Amino acid sequence: MRSVASVPTAHASRYLQQLCKHWSHKMDVAFDAEEGRIDFPNGTRMLLTAADDALTVTLEVPDGEDAGRMQQVVADHLDRFAFREAPLPFEWRPG
Repeated sequence: MRSVASVPTAHASRYLQQLCKHWSHKMDVAFDAEEGRIDFPNGTRMLLTAADDALTVTLEVPDGEDAGRMQQVVADHLDRFAFREAPLPFEWRPG
């Protein structure tokens, strides 16, 4: 299952980098200031793209995994980094 959320924020690049650094200790991660990829142990892949006004989050969740739970994990972690603007609005749509 693939789902996408465009999260409005002026700090997309900062949050992308914080999230990738946070998970780089336990997962396969690649990122720069504008794009990131995180591969979770359950086979889920998260792709991040930072623009001036939004962070686009794409989740690719394999069959048999709980997509809703993975969406919530991502939203919870981003809200921790964005505590000044939290809760960030996540409107997941099919990708």
